[in-house]
Amino acid sequence: MKLYLWALLLFMNFLQAESFDPLDPFGNITIKWDVVSWTADGYVAVVTMNNFQMYRHIMNPGWTLSWSWAKKEVIWSMVGAQATEQGDCSKFKGNTPHCCKRTPIVVDLLPGVPYNQQIANCCKGGVVSSWGQDPSLAVSSFQVSVGLSGTSNKTVKLPKNFTLLGPGPGYTCGPAKIVPSTVFLTPDGRRKTQALMTWNVTCTYSQLLVSKNPSCCVSFSSFYNETIVPCPTCSCGCHNKKNCITSDSHKLKMAGINTPRKDNTPLLQCTHHMCPIRVHWHVKTNYRDYWRVKVAITNFNYKMNYTQWTLVAQHPNLNNVTQVFSFDYKPLVPYQSINDTGMFYGMKFYNDLLMEAGPGGNVQTEILLKKDKDTFTFKQGWGFPRKIYFNGDECQFPPPDAYPTLPNSAHKNLGTFLKIAGSVLWVFLVIWS
Repeated sequence: MKLYLWALLLFMNFLQAESFDPLDPFGNITIKWDVVSWTADGYVAVVTMNNFQMYRHIMNPGWTLSWSWAKKEVIWSMVGAQATEQGDCSKFKGNTPHCCKRTPIVVDLLPGVPYNQQIANCCKGGVVSSWGQDPSLAVSSFQVSVGLSGTSNKTVKLPKNFTLLGPGPGYTCGPAKIVPSTVFLTPDGRRKTQALMTWNVTCTYSQLLVSKNPSCCVSFSSFYNETIVPCPTCSCGCHNKKNCITSDSHKLKMAGINTPRKDNTPLLQCTHHMCPIRVHWHVKTNYRDYWRVKVAITNFNYKMNYTQWTLVAQHPNLNNVTQVFSFDYKPLVPYQSINDTGMFYGMKFYNDLLMEAGPGGNVQTEILLKKDKDTFTFKQGWGFPRKIYFNGDECQFPPPDAYPTLPNSAHKNLGTFLKIAGSVLWVFLVIWS
């Protein structure tokens, strides 16, 4: 029994360690419930979801939120969201609740719903931007009227067992905790009001909960070496190998081939790495005071468009970025004394949508960086990043000993010396002749 408990505790600690992201140590999604009024048999609350993650967003088809009621509560009505199932409401005469399930499942409304069904920050199809990209779009809200509940701070029981899908698994939510009531400012800015009661739920992300395999890989090349270092074989697992499609397959001409499935099962192009996403880092040019990098992101999934995608790179010279072409760029400084991490993302209405596999399934940029003469070198793979994240998931790297290496400088210097010596000897021969 003791051995079982020890193993369980070790596994829980492992999951907690995996959910900590050293490049975004304070990133989480906080779900806040503000009780704004009491009703005859319950309360009305505004539920606000804030995404405080710097580079991990919630993409289409959006978030799904569920919880378990502490007693026999029901949802009388909702604004800005809806429960996916009504449940058994047969015991109610007259007014019928919106949802009678013990564990309701709630989703955001789609854009374009009537105004009387909307509140602020709702109705975006569940798509929520990351905090680093756009804080104004990193929030989603809805209003819920709860019945058969307590009608005061002392009698209300907090919901339990919160689950957040964004849109797939990966998030683990803690218990609801009562916090100081939220203070609101009226539109004219002259009066403050506050919620009657407030509680928070914090959800953190773990890539391990999504899949045991990575979802992207990285390849390398450079101007000083003809070798192209590919992604490692089966970087993302080869479990989809039997269902992959070659790039010249006649199946790609079939109608509906790019329609996503409800379970988000990928349809991948056949590659040796079998990853939906490949990031290629190419050291392109070396100037006297600058050097230049080209980065290309390729989508190999025929059933997935990536909206509001993000790419995070960690490299010691990102503290001297001079210019980024065709991508937006923002430095990330999780630790005040270290500035070696940056986030790249598409420009709005230009390349913020990474299309499915095919001719349009790639985006690329070039980065101009200034050399720091005290630290700059191409030796030992210095020109390549330490980590790459795509949409918040860490990508698989090639082994370090496979990185493109510099040519042997000794042979180059010897050749130069022999050329100079030959030229001098030729001059002497001409003079003495």
